[in-house]
Amino acid sequence: MKAISQSLFLVALAAVAAFGTHTWHPRAPALHLTQEPLRDDEVSMAVIREKYASEVLWIDARPADQFAAQHMPGALNVSEQQFDEQLVQHLDALQTNSKPVVVYCSGQKCEASRKVMERLKEMGFVKDAYIFKGGWSVLEKEAGR
Repeated sequence: MKAISQSLFLVALAAVAAFGTHTWHPRAPALHLTQEPLRDDEVSMAVIREKYASEVLWIDARPADQFAAQHMPGALNVSEQQFDEQLVQHLDALQTNSKPVVVYCSGQKCEASRKVMERLKEMGFVKDAYIFKGGWSVLEKEAGR
């Protein structure tokens, strides 16, 4: 009887640990095989390759230290935290850009990319702009292929 209660305790403890890891880990796998469809303002790498032949202007909405560690080639760093300063640095590139803009942040649950995109649109710097669905966690996997 004691062995059964200890086994049940260990199983419950493992379940709690697994749930916590899945909830807070930035690279947690989906719990289901079907993906949510893209919203109107979202794109995937397949859409970027197919519709834009990979010719987009990447905007990295992550903090500067994460951008410095790794980012998409040619990406501009315009984070939510340092928006005004970084915007000034990239003013020429944004004003002369004719490519669609794709903004990404850390991962699926990150809202920084949406906030940065909305601010850029409000200020008139971008018109054709999208959020990269999945953020850097998906881009990093794509780059590794």
